[in-house]
Amino acid sequence: MENLDVKNTDLSLCKTKVFEKVFDLHAPLLHNFIYYKCGDSDISHDIVQEAFIKLWENCKKVLLLKAKSFVYTVAKNLFLNLVEHQKVKLKYHQVSTEELNYESPEYLMEEEEFRERLNRAIADLPEKQRVVFLLNRIDKKTYAEIAGMMDVSVKAIEKRMHLALVSLREKIDHI
Repeated sequence: MENLDVKNTDLSLCKTKVFEKVFDLHAPLLHNFIYYKCGDSDISHDIVQEAFIKLWENCKKVLLLKAKSFVYTVAKNLFLNLVEHQKVKLKYHQVSTEELNYESPEYLMEEEEFRERLNRAIADLPEKQRVVFLLNRIDKKTYAEIAGMMDVSVKAIEKRMHLALVSLREKIDHI
């Protein structure tokens, strides 16, 4: 996919091709960002769709340069509105172990127990630490990219990651 030149003032979000490129560029990561906040892929998908609908409805008002910021802000607000109506708990589901394993049953049991401890420890992290941890470790985003997405400094991201790693180490080692 070719990159958009967001500084090109001739490009309008109201043009279908431009809008589609903005969607293709930002929707997957926005989905993951919201998913890490709420833990439900369907809710994340709905919030992303709603955010981009609002972008489309406001395409004449939003500059191409501000499109990413707009959809992230709308998605965060939609999520916060959802939280007001219901408490959402993060659910981690295990990858099924239907594949052939040549490991000993003891090893497989220990691995499964460790995975459960890790998932519980991640789920127990405060939301800001959990989001930073998952964006960095799962989506391979840099601290600078995460800071831009969350509208905070890189130092704040470094601190959240440090606290998340310390907390995970303590919980996993002491369980």
